[in-house]
Amino acid sequence: MQVEQLSKQVSIPAGNLTILKNINLGIHRGESVAIVGVSGSGKSTLIGLLAGLDVPSSGRIMLDDIELGKLDEDGRARLRNRRVGFVFQSFQLLPSLTALENVMLPLELADDANPENSARHYLEDVGLGDRISHYPNQLSGGEQQRVAVARAFAGKPAILFADEPTGNLDEATAGKIIELIFRLNTEHGTTLLLVTHDHEIAKRCDRRLTLAGGELVSDETV
Repeated sequence: MQVEQLSKQVSIPAGNLTILKNINLGIHRGESVAIVGVSGSGKSTLIGLLAGLDVPSSGRIMLDDIELGKLDEDGRARLRNRRVGFVFQSFQLLPSLTALENVMLPLELADDANPENSARHYLEDVGLGDRISHYPNQLSGGEQQRVAVARAFAGKPAILFADEPTGNLDEATAGKIIELIFRLNTEHGTTLLLVTHDHEIAKRCDRRLTLAGGELVSDETV
C-alpha cells in the first residue's frame, strides 16, 4: 500500500476543518503497523481512508496498484470484500444472526464455495466451536470480538484493519484478543494496521506511526 499527500477536510459551521494533512507512507506486505496518537489526532479517519470506507479530500491511496480514489462506492466495496478485513472496537455483529451466520455473511457476498464450512473452521480456530449457534446477545464481549476476528480472517484478507479492537474489553480478555489477532496475522501472512492507545500493544508491531494534529510526526521501526 502506498499513500501520497493524503489530506481530509470536513465542513463545519465555522468553515473547513482539517483532520489529516499531507500524509505520506508506504506499508509493505506482511508488515504489522501500529497507529498511535492522542484522541482527535486523526487515527480512525486515517484507517477509514486506507480501508476505502471514506474518500480523501486530496492525495491518493494505492492498494495492489489500484487507486482507491478512482473507484466508486461499489468498486471500493468489491475491493474490500476481496482484499480487506476489519475488527472494530464495537464488534459490529448483526444481532439477528448467529455467530456462524455473522461469519458466513461476508463469505457469501464473496461467493465462497462453501461458506458454512469456512465459517465453522474459523470459529473453531478462535475457540468458539461450541458457540456457533449463539446470537451476539448470548455471548460475552470477548466472545463477540472473537466472532469479529473470525469473520475478519475468514475472508483471507491481504490487509486487516483493527481500530481499537480491545477498547471495550477488560484487561484479561483484551490480552487474549490481541494474542489471537497476532497469531492469526502471523499464520496467514496478513498485513496488519492497528489503531491503539496501548503502547505495549504498539511495541509488538513492526512499525509505529504517530499522528499529532492530523499530521504524521513519527514513523519508527519498533
